[in-house]
Amino acid sequence: MEKIGIRKGGADDIPAILAMLDSSVAWLAAQGRTGQWGTDPWSANPKAVETVRRYVAEGEPWIAEVDGVPAGTLTLTDGPGPYLERAPEPERYIHILATDRRYAGLGVGAALLSHAAEETRRAGISLLRVDCYAGDDGKLVAYYESQGFTSTEPFTVGENKWPGRVLARRIQPPAR
Repeated sequence: MEKIGIRKGGADDIPAILAMLDSSVAWLAAQGRTGQWGTDPWSANPKAVETVRRYVAEGEPWIAEVDGVPAGTLTLTDGPGPYLERAPEPERYIHILATDRRYAGLGVGAALLSHAAEETRRAGISLLRVDCYAGDDGKLVAYYESQGFTSTEPFTVGENKWPGRVLARRIQPPAR
């Protein structure tokens, strides 16, 4: 059984994060599910690379490792991207959750989401939010719901009206 560990990430992890995103794009494209991230690797898109650099610099990147090999990532910040309104209360926000598809089915994403909830609890914050692609078959929204998130609001981005969904999870404060 593989062991999943989670560590704090940093700028040195950007190539691994981009590789995980590239793996996800290739997997989605192979299934004909190109609405979320298209068909081009993130690493080949300067705007996408800059987005990853910005989130890593401004947030708290976390890397999940399976037997010491980077297998998944997410970044926590204090609010959503510029395309959404901030919550009316303090929050932690999940950005760029991705797993290397070689580790699919091992619970890497679930481990990262559980870690994000614990980091939110440690910060004394009771709201954890994420947004995701809500088109096609809705599997991504259903995944977050299976991880304890509740769908809160739809949104669209850009001229192409990319369909998204905000999800939230209430976090219990630490026991005293």
